[in-house]
Formats: sequence, C-alpha cells, structure tokens
Amino acid sequence: MQSPTEITYHKIAHTLELAWGETRLNIPSELLRVYSPSAEVRGHSSEERKLQTGKKHVGIKSIEPVGNYAIRIVFDDGHDTGIFAWEFLHDLGSDLDRYWQDYLADLKTANASRLPAVAVGQWQPTSSPGEK
Repeated sequence: MQSPTEITYHKIAHTLELAWGETRLNIPSELLRVYSPSAEVRGHSSEERKLQTGKKHVGIKSIEPVGNYAIRIVFDDGHDTGIFAWEFLHDLGSDLDRYWQDYLADLKTANASRLPAVAVGQWQPTSSPGEK
C-alpha cells in the first residue's frame, strides 16, 4: 500500500487524520493505542492480546517515519513500541465502527473502563472557623 499523502495529528480532538488522495480517515488516539501492533499489546498470538484499559484521554506526543511503509507513534502514556504500517492504519480507519464495538465489548466482558484509574488520596478535614 502507498504511503498517505497527508498525516495530521489533531491535538485537541486526539485524532490522527490520514489522507490517501480523496480518502480521509480520522482515527482516535485511544483506538490507535489499544490496537497498537506492538508485542506488548498484541502478544505473539491473538490469545495473548492484552486488553488496554484507561486510555480514553491518551494523546500522541510524536510520530516518526519508519521507512516508506509505516510510522512509529509515541503516546503520552509512554507507549512507543508499535510500528503502524499503512495497510493496518487504512484498515483501522476504514472499519472504525467494528474496531470500536469490539473494543467496547472486550471492556464490558472484562468489567473494565476506558477511564484512567485515579488514586483517591486521604482526605483530611480542616478545622472549622473558630475551632482550634
């Protein structure tokens, strides 16, 4: 597959826009992260795939070319080992609805969330006015 004619990261929307001539595909950063083609995410077989949770707000820090066939995406959560081939990106962007539904179904089955885990700190009451 040919390389895209344009690659644009929309930082506020957290989407990667790729254009192949008249075809424009917008892929959310979250979906790119959870379907990263890295061994860390995919494993070495479909049975080893590790469900990624808490990635709703993940963004992209940088995009680096890999030859003429792919890009490496560095995410703001530190993940940077996936090599995203043009064919994979085109498939992901073209069949976005199916990938989203599969991801949401996997989260539901695992009773997991797209939202990041937030540590709850210890709350200490402050003294009331006039109390010492």
